[in-house]
Amino acid sequence: MILVTGGTGLVGSHLLYELVKENQPVRVLIRNLSRIEAVKKVFSYYTANAQEFIEKVEWVIGDVLDLTTLNEAFKNVAEVYHCAAIVSFEGKNKNEIIRINTEGTANIVNLSIEAGIKKLCHVSSIASLGDALNGELVDENSKWIASKNRSAYSVSKFKSEMEVWRGIQEGLHAVIVNPSVVLGPGFWNTGSGSLFTTAAKGMKYYTLGGTGFVDVRDVVKLMVKLMNSGINNERFVLNSENIIYKDFFQMIADETGVRRPQRPATKKLLKLALVLDGIASTLKLKKREITRDIVRSSLSVSKYSNKKIKETLNYDFIPVDKTIKELSVLYKKDLMLS
Repeated sequence: MILVTGGTGLVGSHLLYELVKENQPVRVLIRNLSRIEAVKKVFSYYTANAQEFIEKVEWVIGDVLDLTTLNEAFKNVAEVYHCAAIVSFEGKNKNEIIRINTEGTANIVNLSIEAGIKKLCHVSSIASLGDALNGELVDENSKWIASKNRSAYSVSKFKSEMEVWRGIQEGLHAVIVNPSVVLGPGFWNTGSGSLFTTAAKGMKYYTLGGTGFVDVRDVVKLMVKLMNSGINNERFVLNSENIIYKDFFQMIADETGVRRPQRPATKKLLKLALVLDGIASTLKLKKREITRDIVRSSLSVSKYSNKKIKETLNYDFIPVDKTIKELSVLYKKDLMLS
């Protein structure tokens, strides 16, 4: 039996399809059964028999912080894919984000050791990697250094990885993947999906930073390949291409038929937007959308190396322009159906 946490998120739901289509026995830890509909939607992108595939999954109500339900979920489990994590850049929730992500991973690691599972795949993030020195690409060996500029999410993913490495020292077999910004359909209003949706609706401004992007199909295929390999106790950056945000937003605009963003969002402009967003949030006119972490990341340029995973598994990533082209078709189709 394969256990998947975070199976109703972007990576987790696409991973489920990848496993189920190969007739793997899969159990998913889920907090609310209503979230199965989101998974069914993802399945529908790949098959006309989405409901049939959904019924092959064993759904277990529980939470990574609830040891009682976790113990039940671990019965007869041989492999674990740990995808569950809170993704948030809200500064006021910093301590809670760190606690939940770290403790949840610690629980998964401890029970994996107790159950004697064959292998764990931990989904981390490029946010847990260190910074590049002298303009080099960030890779698996880049040293993470604590800083007041680190987001709560970054700290939580770093500490979560430390729990996995601690488990490895205690005899656990595991692999860690560090995806860049994951692009995929089905979650148009959260995470990277909201980034795509914002660009698809048309933007006046583009931000001056840049980062790495990767197709969700590459992420899940590589996770499965690593789990089925003899590779243990290593981490891998999963990144297709490094792209500046201006080019990224323009590609989406071109494919969705909206006007390209024309003007740069400068640091001064973003700081003003941060203040205005904070005021609107305080007055409860809208939910907070812009934080210091978001402003900081939108202005920085980070580049990531995929050399290790490409050489290890002889793998070629889907180009980002191809991903955006295919996402645009699905986005417009979903928009027509909504």
